[in-house]
Amino acid sequence: MNERLWGILVDSFPKLLDYGIRVTVPLTVLSFALALLISVIVALIQYAQVKVLRQICRFYIWIVRGTPLLVQLWLVFYGLPSAGILIDAFPAAVLVFGFNEGAYMAESVRGALESVSRGQLEAGYCVGMSYMQIMLHVVLPQAFRTAFPALSNSLISMLKGTSLASTITVMEMFRQATVINGRVYESLGLYTEVALIYLAFCTLLTWLQRIGEKKLASYGGEKA
Repeated sequence: MNERLWGILVDSFPKLLDYGIRVTVPLTVLSFALALLISVIVALIQYAQVKVLRQICRFYIWIVRGTPLLVQLWLVFYGLPSAGILIDAFPAAVLVFGFNEGAYMAESVRGALESVSRGQLEAGYCVGMSYMQIMLHVVLPQAFRTAFPALSNSLISMLKGTSLASTITVMEMFRQATVINGRVYESLGLYTEVALIYLAFCTLLTWLQRIGEKKLASYGGEKA
């Protein structure tokens, strides 16, 4: 590695890491929180088999899973202004990532809900619990334990996917690397560096996922 490239990488690393911590991570966390909320609501509606609402949820999942994330980003950020709806880049990215990933996560949560025996619903009714009490205190905790690995994978995938926010002018880590590259023209070195930072973030999340799985397994009475 020549001295010029090494100097560029050393100088760019703190800048890339700063944008990763200040923009990429918050974007991921907020988007995932929205996706989790959407996925639980959609999954519960499908689990309850409310006919009209269930069809609306299936339509939402069909639309989101059948169109590219990049197209969804552009529709919201560049398309909606023509209809008089203006959304800043960062909140637009949060909305799109949240609604996009929520459709995929909803299927994971739904599958986890259906893995819980419906006999537990009847048992809950027998002891005087309401439907919502049964869902909150009996069904959802068990379903969450089952869905945790899939949801964790969705979080990791979303972290990597936030690089697409650069296409709608969000100054996150990948876009900052592109800006720096526009001055120094060291594409291979800079994009390798940003890839390694993404790898470090994802490795940390994978480590936390394993810890979480062990904790949940111990709560379920299994050996970690």
